[in-house]
Amino acid sequence: MTQSTMKLIAYNAYSTGSEGKNDATFLALPNDVDPASVTLDGVTRIDLHFPKFTDGRAFSQAFLLRRRLGFSGELRATGDVLIDQLVQMQRTGFDVAVLRADQNVDFAQAQFERYNDFYQGDAITVQPHFARDGDGVADLAREGATA
Repeated sequence: MTQSTMKLIAYNAYSTGSEGKNDATFLALPNDVDPASVTLDGVTRIDLHFPKFTDGRAFSQAFLLRRRLGFSGELRATGDVLIDQLVQMQRTGFDVAVLRADQNVDFAQAQFERYNDFYQGDAITVQPHFARDGDGVADLAREGATA
């Protein structure tokens, strides 16, 4: 099963100007803010910032927004975003990533082709692989329970 690939934006194609400012549907959430402490009414896009690649607090924020708070709008990763992090970003709930200036979009896209299915559940595909419909192990378990 191949998961849908997140949208990738090259750094030079991303405008940090007035985009989203003064717009009630946009929220830029600093990585030290608890997502549960902000009002999400009417918000359709949230930018989560990675100040450096070793600071993963935005991963936790994305997961909380998707799984616990039920946010269904766009989650965008900004800041020090490396291609090594993209698959995990997608699994924790990000839809869009703005790559750091020295990152190649084509190389980044290859990450999703390299890692396209997982045994564990995540923020998007909650059930583990063995429990998903159409999987042989789950089908055998159901057949054994009804026999």
